[in-house]
Amino acid sequence: MDECILEPGKACNDCGECEICDLDETKVCDNCCRCLGDADYKAIEVTEIIMPKEIKLKRKKEKSND
Repeated sequence: MDECILEPGKACNDCGECEICDLDETKVCDNCCRCLGDADYKAIEVTEIIMPKEIKLKRKKEKSND
């Protein structure tokens, strides 16, 4: 079961709230990047990479075998 990205600790119920445009609440995000503001470039800062448990376990096993 997936976890809600807007409310950590809560199970995802496929409400779609995380797919709503930040600038226009009546539309689904289409990755236009207008919410990022005016800049010479468009970027999003990655603060965390969340990996499925199966991948984490597999990587730990591979590292311990080295």
